[in-house]
Amino acid sequence: MTTQAMTEPLEQPVSRTVKGSRRWGDLVLRLVAGLVLLYLFLPIFVIVLFSFNDPAGKFNYTWQGFTLDNWAHPFKYPALTDALKLSLNVAAVSTAVALVLGTLVAIALVRQRFRGQKTVDTFLVLPLTAPEVVMGASLLTLFLDLGWATGYMTIVLAHIAFQVSFVAMTVRARVRGFDWTLEDASMDLGASPTRTFFKVTLPLIVPGIVAAAMLSFALSLDDFIITYFVSGSTVTYPLYVNAAVKAAVPPQINVLATAILVVSLLLLVAGTLYRRKRIDV
Repeated sequence: MTTQAMTEPLEQPVSRTVKGSRRWGDLVLRLVAGLVLLYLFLPIFVIVLFSFNDPAGKFNYTWQGFTLDNWAHPFKYPALTDALKLSLNVAAVSTAVALVLGTLVAIALVRQRFRGQKTVDTFLVLPLTAPEVVMGASLLTLFLDLGWATGYMTIVLAHIAFQVSFVAMTVRARVRGFDWTLEDASMDLGASPTRTFFKVTLPLIVPGIVAAAMLSFALSLDDFIITYFVSGSTVTYPLYVNAAVKAAVPPQINVLATAILVVSLLLLVAGTLYRRKRIDV
C-alpha cells in the first residue's frame, strides 16, 4: 500500500475562480472612469461647441444655430485680441525667466548638499500649497510697499514667483534619475564644465525642462486670482473674460479658447511622437 501510494501521481489542486466577478468589476471601473472623464471634459466640449454658435444677443449662453462666421472673424473685438496678446506675452516672458531659475535651483538641490537644504525645500513647496488669494494679496502688499505701480511688470514678477516652484519640482524629478558619472567621464576626456553641461547634462534633462515649460506657460496663461491682485488697470485674457460675463460674452471668446486648446493638443501630440521616435531609435 505504501509503495503504491508513493508511485501514484499526486492529484493537482483544482483552481476555482468565480466567473463573472472580475468581468463585472472591470465594467464598473470603466464606467466610473468614463463618467469622471465626461465630467472633466464636458465644459471643454461646451466651449468648443459654442464657438460655432450664432447668438441672437450679446451673451453666448443659448444655442441658436450653427455658423462658421465666428471662426472667419476670430479677432473681431480689438480689446479681446489685445488681452490675449498680453497674456501670451506675459506667459512667454515669465516662463523663460522661471525656466532658467527653476532649472538651476533643481540641479543645485539634487547635486549639492548644504546646510539648510530642507528649509529651501520647504520654501520651494510653499508657493504650490499656499492659497492663491494669500499669495496674490502678499505680492500686492510687497509691490505697494516698494512703491511700484501695478501693471505689466508686476504681473510678470508675480507669475515668475509661482512658476519657479513648478519648474524646479518638475525638473528635479528628471534630474534625480541622472547619472552624474557621465559628467565625470566628459571632464576626464578634456571637456570643460561649461561644455559638459551644454553637451551632456542639458540634453539629458531636456524632456523635464520641456514639460516644465509647457506646464508653466499654461499656468501663467490661465492664472486669474494672482493676476487680479497685481494687474492694476492692465487686462489679461482671463480678466477680460471675467469682466465680459457682466456686459457681453461674444462667441470669439470661445473661438480663441478653442484655438488655444487645439494648439496645446498639437504640441502635446508632437512631443509624444518625438519621444517615441527617440525611444525607437
